[in-house]
Amino acid sequence: MPSCPSPSGRVEAPVAVTVLIADDQPLMRTALAMSLEAEPDITVVGQAVDGLDAVEQASALQPDVVVMDIRMPRLDGVAATRRLTTGAGVVPSKVLIITTFDLDEYVVAALRAGASGFLLKDATALELVHAVRVIAAGEALLAPRVTRRLLDNFARRLPMPAAGAAAVSAEITRRELAVLLHVARGLSNSEIAAALFLAESSVKTHVGHLLAKLHCHDRVQLVIYAYETGLITAGGGFYQPDSVP
Repeated sequence: MPSCPSPSGRVEAPVAVTVLIADDQPLMRTALAMSLEAEPDITVVGQAVDGLDAVEQASALQPDVVVMDIRMPRLDGVAATRRLTTGAGVVPSKVLIITTFDLDEYVVAALRAGASGFLLKDATALELVHAVRVIAAGEALLAPRVTRRLLDNFARRLPMPAAGAAAVSAEITRRELAVLLHVARGLSNSEIAAALFLAESSVKTHVGHLLAKLHCHDRVQLVIYAYETGLITAGGGFYQPDSVP
């Protein structure tokens, strides 16, 4: 993380990313903490032994990122993530799920609960550090295309949409809907800009409006939202409105 000059011209020290680790295995907690603490811009502020402990410590410590295991006693990682991202009276936290299982239903459930991404436990220390920095910066760890493939594999396990595509399109403008559909396809901002003949800065602005209007944390959540509301279906089918505001 680069340092920034202060108004006086002096270089300020980088602000550390604070991390809470939640895993019921002591050895794994130690290994994760050592990997992260080796970086000058990351500080591990706590270690939780299960999901309930993670929620309690996160409420008190308010870390930038919670590195969360899925399978834990008392309260599993999915339920804990839901409490940390959407719980009443709780300061929303960014959650990085770590799991032994690749593309299983627990990962899908965790992303739907509000996690910003996931990482396998056999990832390298460099991959862990990169993931924490990406999520702390407000981005999703998963590339949109990876997210789409994951959801395509498990779309049949998702519940029926609570609100139809038409209802969603009534909440956003025609341009925002077009941007959302391209996000759901896995396109980057530059690719969306080229497809819609827009400036990349305009696409970024539209994505920001979508995040605010649809109450989503990041692009991963926008993709999931598009699936759940029927705007896009497994295999790439799209909702095509007759008229959009």
